[in-house]
Amino acid sequence: MPQNRNRARSPWAALTVLALAMLVIGLDTMVLTVALPSLARELGASTTALQWITTAYPLALGALMIPMGALGDRIGRVRVLSLALLGFGAASALCAFAGSTELLVAGRVLLGVCAAAAMPLSMGVLPTLFPDKAARERAMGVWMASSAAGMPLGPILGGVLLQHFWWGSVFLINVPIAVVAAVAVHRMIPESKAERPAGLDVIGVVTCVAGFGALVWAFTEAGASGWTSGRFLVLLGVAVAALALFGWRELTAERPLVRLTLLRRKGFLAGTVLASATMLLLASSVFQLAQVFSVLFQADSLGIGLRLLPVIAGLIVGARGGPVLVRRFGRRAVAAGSIGLLALTFAVQAAFPEGPLAVYTVTTVLLGLGLGGVMPLVMSLAMGDLDADDAGAGSALMQSIRQISSALGVAVFGSVVTAAYGERLGVVGLPGPLERLARDNPVVGVPAVRAADPGAIDGVLAAYAHGLAVGAVVGLVLSVVVLALCRLIPAESGDERDEAERGAAAARPA
Repeated sequence: MPQNRNRARSPWAALTVLALAMLVIGLDTMVLTVALPSLARELGASTTALQWITTAYPLALGALMIPMGALGDRIGRVRVLSLALLGFGAASALCAFAGSTELLVAGRVLLGVCAAAAMPLSMGVLPTLFPDKAARERAMGVWMASSAAGMPLGPILGGVLLQHFWWGSVFLINVPIAVVAAVAVHRMIPESKAERPAGLDVIGVVTCVAGFGALVWAFTEAGASGWTSGRFLVLLGVAVAALALFGWRELTAERPLVRLTLLRRKGFLAGTVLASATMLLLASSVFQLAQVFSVLFQADSLGIGLRLLPVIAGLIVGARGGPVLVRRFGRRAVAAGSIGLLALTFAVQAAFPEGPLAVYTVTTVLLGLGLGGVMPLVMSLAMGDLDADDAGAGSALMQSIRQISSALGVAVFGSVVTAAYGERLGVVGLPGPLERLARDNPVVGVPAVRAADPGAIDGVLAAYAHGLAVGAVVGLVLSVVVLALCRLIPAESGDERDEAERGAAAARPA
């Protein structure tokens, strides 16, 4: 059993604090997007510098989650989580007042380091707060909804702040929230740590950081410069070699950083695979939807965020209704139904890629419903299969794989849409420079075509819609594959179903 300082007096109040912390971290993944033009103007940031400012955060996040999760297991999850939140606030202040692109990149790296500790450990303390399965599953839904809410809320908040303040305000808003969350976590959540913590495996840490970091970087590079670029191939080779060495080390070390044998547990394996596959579909969907609202419907950053709000509405409904449906129909059926909603989302978008807007409003709701139904279920399934000693590192392993899946989803879908769009764009007859701009950056290029050659805009939009349709078909196929993977979910026994029924009351906050 984990070592506990004391039992939380109000688990749901403690969960509220964790949700606030995850909302701040979720906001930071998207809020920067609206500030990039201001950074280019006021800091003189080049395109390469903007790419590094954007990439530094997910790179550090993906590379360090497993070591940070293991550190929390070793010295105390609440202690490390509190320090990580304080560090997140300090790094946000550094970013807000950075006077150069180099300092801003350094601040973004520090944000990623702190988030790498906060994300797995905020999930790792949930089994301590909610030992009952039904209550834990509902808590997972709240945790996930708080993190996912940052995707649409980030551009909205960023757009409002930039209308009244300088670009640093999008980072400065994090500081008071992170500090309050850190203090509340320390005071409200009982400490827990592993009785048999992982060893200080230096080789494991180095190969883990190098492998996961290179893999995130490789997929990010693939989305920017293509799957055959030299940099992508080199990074992929480094990632494969480092991860192979990491796997060998963890399987043979006497006290590994993380026990990869966890993947032999049916619940953890099924939960990790399905959570990662769902994250791939989610990341690609949100990435494409943001561009769709800009290109097809001429929405600004604030408008994009507002149009993504139905995702949150669907997610809340799905997360609240999912546990009820699980008690009635079982985990496997609910997971399959939720993935089916994601498949329906892609099917509708493939059939009506040009809209109207109502089509995309409906699909964003379906996306949220499907995500809210499946993600808490599979994450709770994975966490419920972990021993107390493995809660931090196991959560970090699952979330590292989810982070890789997110980067892969954006890269794959971005490449597919760009290739199909570019093929049709070539027959529109635009001048060379304008065609390259429209192909490489539709968000900037399509408005440029609208201004320079209004007669060609219908052809450009039709080409873009074709690319979206092809991407949606790929998403539909992948959704069907994920649907088949629902068979990995272990069948529930009658005792487990009875336990879920008895836990229904515990799943309701007082």
